[in-house]
Amino acid sequence: MEFLGTLFVSLAILVMILLLATAAQRLLGVRFGALRTFLAAMVAWGLAQPMLTPVIASFGPVDPETTPDAGALGLLLLIAMCMVLIPMVILVLAEALVPPGSVPGPLEVLRSLRGRLRRARRYSQITRIAFRHGLGPYLRGRGESLEDRSGKVRLARSLREALDDGGVTFVKLGQVLSTRRDLLPVEFIDELGRLQDHVAPAPWERVEPVLAAGLGGPVEEVFAAFDRTPLAAASIGQAHTARLHTGENVVVKVRRPDIERVVAQDLDIVRRLAATLESRTRWGRALGLRDLAEGFATAIREELDFRVEAANMAAVAASGSGGVTYPEPFPALCSEQVLVMRRLSGGPVTAATPEQGPALARDLLDCLLRQILVEGVFHADPHPGNLMLLDDGTLGLLDFGSVGRLDGSVRSALQRFLLAMNRQDPLGVTDALLEVVPRPEEIDEAALERALGQFMARHLGPGMDSVQMFTDLFKIVSEYGLSIPPEVAAVFRALATLEGTLVRLSPGFNLIGEARAFAGRYLAERAGPESVKEAVGQELAALLPMLRRLPRRVERIASAAEHGRFSLNVRLLADDRDRRYVTGLVHQVLLTVLGATAGLMAVLLLGIEGGPIVVGTTSLYQLLGYNLLVIASIMVLRVLALIFRRPRDQDRHRD
Repeated sequence: MEFLGTLFVSLAILVMILLLATAAQRLLGVRFGALRTFLAAMVAWGLAQPMLTPVIASFGPVDPETTPDAGALGLLLLIAMCMVLIPMVILVLAEALVPPGSVPGPLEVLRSLRGRLRRARRYSQITRIAFRHGLGPYLRGRGESLEDRSGKVRLARSLREALDDGGVTFVKLGQVLSTRRDLLPVEFIDELGRLQDHVAPAPWERVEPVLAAGLGGPVEEVFAAFDRTPLAAASIGQAHTARLHTGENVVVKVRRPDIERVVAQDLDIVRRLAATLESRTRWGRALGLRDLAEGFATAIREELDFRVEAANMAAVAASGSGGVTYPEPFPALCSEQVLVMRRLSGGPVTAATPEQGPALARDLLDCLLRQILVEGVFHADPHPGNLMLLDDGTLGLLDFGSVGRLDGSVRSALQRFLLAMNRQDPLGVTDALLEVVPRPEEIDEAALERALGQFMARHLGPGMDSVQMFTDLFKIVSEYGLSIPPEVAAVFRALATLEGTLVRLSPGFNLIGEARAFAGRYLAERAGPESVKEAVGQELAALLPMLRRLPRRVERIASAAEHGRFSLNVRLLADDRDRRYVTGLVHQVLLTVLGATAGLMAVLLLGIEGGPIVVGTTSLYQLLGYNLLVIASIMVLRVLALIFRRPRDQDRHRD
C-alpha cells in the first residue's frame, strides 16, 4: 500500500508538472522545446513552496473553521497564477540568456567533439606539410627576403610542393591562384601553373579497386586493352588510355581514391575560415568570403561526380564547337567515379609553334565568347592543362568538371554590356551592368557611369593591359556595393583564366582588341537580314496576344470613364505575410497596453486603505490588486517572449 501511495503521489506530481508546463507555454504564445519547457515547470514546482509560503503568510492567519467564500477562491486563483508565473519567468529568462540552439545537446556535443578532433588532425597534417617543404619560417614571419628573384623562386617551389601534398582542395586553390597574375608575381604564376598538369599520380594498386567499382566489373573484362601507366594526373583524378572491344581508343578518367573524406574536411576548414574572416574583417565582408567559399565547395563537389562532367560535356558539345573539338563520352561506361570518353589524338597545347599561336588563341577566344554570350553553356576553367593541340592543328578542349550556365536574360545583359563597351558608351555599360548584378536599394548611378567611362577611357585604347582591366572592373563593382551573382562570377573567372592561357599561346595577344572585334562580328550577324527577320518575328509573336486584347481593354476604360464608373481598387496588405506581421504587431501593442493598465490598476488598488476584509487581514481591494499584478506580469512576459523570439525567426527566414 505504501508503494502504491508513493506511485500515486508521483504520478499526480508528474501530471501537475505537465499541466504547469502546458499552461506556461500557452500563455506565452511561443513554442519552446519540450525538454526546456518540462525542466522549467519542474524547477517551478520545486520553487513554488519556498516562494509562495511567505506570500500566503502575508495575508494573515486564516480560521480553518470558517466556510470558504469568494475571498478564499480569490486567494486560490492568485496562488494558481503565481504557480504558472514562475515557469513563465524561467522560460523568458532562458529565451533571453540561453536562446534555443546556443547550447548544443549531448548528441551535438559528441558530434562536434569528433569534428574538432578530425579538424585538429587535419590542421596538424597541413602544418607538418608546410614545415616539411620549408614554409615554417614564412609562417612565423622570419622567412628569407623576397626582394631578389631567387628567393621568390624558392618560395614558389615550396608553396607548389606543399599544395600538391595537401590534397585536391589545395591543388584547386593553387590552380585558382595560378590565374591571378594581378595578385601574384610571375615566379609564383609559373610555378603554380605546374599544378595543372604535373600532379603526382596515385599508384595502380589504389586505383584498380576504384575502377572496378565504377565500371561494375574487372578492368580486363570491360576493355580489350588498358594502360596502367597514367596518361596524365590532375587534382581530382587521373587519366589512362584504353581500347574498347569494339576497337575504339578511349581515355578513362578515374577519381583519386579516398578523396571524398579529405575534401569534406578541407572544405569544412575553408568554410569556417571564410566565416571567421567575413565576420572579423572589413575586406572579408566586402568580398563576401562566405558565399565565395560555398561556391568553391559546390564546384569541387560537382567535379567529384564524373556523371556531372559527362552531362556537362554533352551540353557544351550540343552548343556547337566552331574551331574547337570536344571528346565524346560513353554514358553506359560512366559512373560517379569513372568517366570514359573518346580519345583525341594530339599533344599539349604548349607545343604550338609561334606561327600557330595567334590563330589558336583567336579560335579559343571566339569559342568561349560564343559559349558565354550565345549558347549560355561554357567551359569555366580553360587553363592550358585543359587544352590539347590536335594532330590536324586545331584545339581540343578537355575536363568539363567545371561548366557554367547562363539564362537568356543574363546572356542578353552581357551582350549589351559587351556591345556598349565596344561603342565606349558609359550609359549603355552602366545599364547593362545593373541588369547583370542585383541592383542595390541606394546607388549613385551618375557616379557609377562616370567611373565606368573613366574605366573605358583607360583600358580600351591600343596596347592596354587586359589583366589590370579585370582588376579595375572588380574594384568598381566593390566600391559601389554591387554583388556579382555566382553564375556571372564564373564568367569573369573563366575570362581571367582564359587571359593567362591566351598569353601563353600567343605572347602579346590583344584580348581587348579581339573581344571588340568579336563584338563587331556578332553585331553584324545580328544586323543581318535573316537575324533581324527572326528577331522581329519573335517579338511580334510575343506581342500579338497583348495587341489583340488591347482594343477591348481601352474601350472598357473609356466607357467606364464616360459614364462616371471609372474606379481604382487598391488592396492594402494583400500579402498574407504582411497581414500576419501587422496582426502580430497589433497583438503586441494591445498586450502591452492591457498589461500596463492592469499593472496601474493593481498599484492603485494596493494603495487604497480600508475595504472589506476577505482573507485574514487582507482587504478585497488588496486581493484584487495582487491578482491584477500577476495578470499584468503574465501579459508583459508574453510580449517579452515574442520580442526575444522574433529576431531569430527573421534571421532564419532571411537565410
